[in-house]
Amino acid sequence: MGDYVEQLRKKDQTVFQILSAREREVLQLLVEGKTTKDIAAQLFLSIKTVETHRQQIMTKLGTHSIAELTKLAIREGLTSLE
Repeated sequence: MGDYVEQLRKKDQTVFQILSAREREVLQLLVEGKTTKDIAAQLFLSIKTVETHRQQIMTKLGTHSIAELTKLAIREGLTSLE
């Protein structure tokens, strides 16, 4: 029951409300096609930290692939097709 209530609550929230500022940064770079190594270097993070952020983003948004994340980011206006 708790999971159901949580899912309902998340449906009313935007990506901006669900993700932390750092997670939004990582998401933006992921959907731009950057590699984990590139993101780590650009944000001065370890590769493991970027991987952890990516996993947290996917868990919070209920996605299972970068393609799904990209689709969601386009739909939410975080990035464009260009």
